[in-house]
Order: sequence, then C-alpha cells, then structure tokens
Amino acid sequence: MAKAKIVKSNKEKAIAMAQSWARASLASVVALYMSGITDWKVLSNAFLAGLLGPLAKALDPKSTEFGKGSK
Repeated sequence: MAKAKIVKSNKEKAIAMAQSWARASLASVVALYMSGITDWKVLSNAFLAGLLGPLAKALDPKSTEFGKGSK
C-alpha cells in the first residue's frame, strides 16, 4: 500500500516553522539561564539566534517539511 502525500497549506507551514523556531530559541535560552547567565541582552540574543536553524532549513532545497523543496 502506497502512502499518500500530505500537502500542507502555507499557513500550516508557517505555524510549523514558528513552532520550530520557538523550540530552538527556548532551548537555547533555558540552557544559558541554567548555566548561570542571567543578562537579559545575552538571553534575548540567544532567543533571536534560535531563528538560524529554522531559517537554514527553510532555505534548504532538500527540506521537504518546509522550505524551498516543500510542496
């Protein structure tokens, strides 16, 4: 039995991308905070830097979840 392809709408892709960014950002902020870094500027920069992972995935043409290669 062949699996059916799932086609996501742009809204669903945007939500998936935002969730991916939030997970990456929160994980980095929590890790820094738990290591004793409490400077809000450093933590906010880490939160923004969490965007790099999902952004790289979005620009990857081989990424089928969300990115240039997704349908």
